Amino acid sequence: MAILTNLMGPSTMRFFHKSSLISCSKWYSTGKEHYDIAVIGGGIVGAASARELLMRHPNHKIALLEKENRFAYHQSGNNSGVIHAGIYYKPGSLKAKLCVKGMDMSYKYLDKHGIKYVKCGKLIVATQRSEVPRLLELYDRGLQNGVKDILLLDEKELKEIEPHCKGIQALWSPHTGIVNWGEVTQSYVKEFQKGGGKTYLNFEVTKFVEAEEADYPVMMIDSKGNTIQAKYVLTCCGLHSDTVAVLTGCPEEPKIIPFRGEYLYLVPSKSHLAKTNIYPVPDPRFPFLGVHLTPRVDGRVIVGPNAILAFCKEGYRWRDINLSELKDICSFSGFRKMAMKYAGFGIKEMARSAIMPLQVMQVQKYIQEITSADVERGPAGVRAQAMGKDGTLIEDFVFDSKPGSGAIGSRVLHCRNAPSPGATSSLAIAEMIADKMAEEFKL
Repeated sequence: MAILTNLMGPSTMRFFHKSSLISCSKWYSTGKEHYDIAVIGGGIVGAASARELLMRHPNHKIALLEKENRFAYHQSGNNSGVIHAGIYYKPGSLKAKLCVKGMDMSYKYLDKHGIKYVKCGKLIVATQRSEVPRLLELYDRGLQNGVKDILLLDEKELKEIEPHCKGIQALWSPHTGIVNWGEVTQSYVKEFQKGGGKTYLNFEVTKFVEAEEADYPVMMIDSKGNTIQAKYVLTCCGLHSDTVAVLTGCPEEPKIIPFRGEYLYLVPSKSHLAKTNIYPVPDPRFPFLGVHLTPRVDGRVIVGPNAILAFCKEGYRWRDINLSELKDICSFSGFRKMAMKYAGFGIKEMARSAIMPLQVMQVQKYIQEITSADVERGPAGVRAQAMGKDGTLIEDFVFDSKPGSGAIGSRVLHCRNAPSPGATSSLAIAEMIADKMAEEFKL
């Protein structure tokens, strides 16, 4: 399968192929639901893609399948709500290109549909001299990515924007904003439904079978034995993207390792301390960004997140444990290598999870006034972190398919990795996916 060299350049997309045939029996059914396209996964990327496909192909019969009882149940509805500008990402990567484009598309969509957002901006703050060179690198990266109107600020200028924040220098991104991405996802779904798209909740695809009908060869069977058939399938399954991809014969890698991010709330009386997003300068010694402050559209301010291994794909609490999934995680060589490399970091993150004052100490680097009495336990989300067998964290978007490998493999496209800024980029990702499906499947 050709990489999107004409769209993104030859080095911007990670692509995985496997040419072996799927071993499966044929299944004949009559009177079942048949669709031209089925999109599996009702998070923001799946919903945006279903909407885009229907807009381009209004005469096609398209279905959106979600395993939970509502859309945006997991990552899309459990995140910090930031509309990212595209500063952090490697120049030339899909993340960088789609984020910058997606931010503009998001604001236009939010305005058109009357969805509440706040363009509060973002400060990336250096609190030590050793962080300044990395801050300057971020500034240069943002310029290369085409991020609009970013500025380097000195200490005085920083205080003018965020009086309670301390730092010796900062990078200001005025177009970064906040929104409820779960609400945005619901809006995508409503548009899809109004256009004639069919939605299914509580439909967890557990098996793909080649059907006898040549026109609708891909049969999807859920955990209750219900079936839906389609000509072509797109999967956007987030935390379960690797599991679903393997069902159609794709390789295990990239493996999804779940990391829980726990947030604290500032008590309402202290919400005035952070009017904008306050972010750290990334430390290359550690795999994750670190604690930051984020105002929300509901008026609260969240602090965090930490990053600790979740004991199952949907492990929002310490007591959420699935022994089968935990065994699968620990048996993956990439995770073991990563765990050994960052053992000290992991132990500290676990300690911060258990002892709130330790997490408060992280945010006091930026706002000294915040004390342990000013925070309370907040929400948690689980990040679907794609990982290679060598233990590296795969940061860019990844798509996977099995061209020429039979009725199923040649008709399914998997979105294997769409991490943050996946929500910001969702409309741009949807356009790219629709282009790819039109090209590969001759829609």
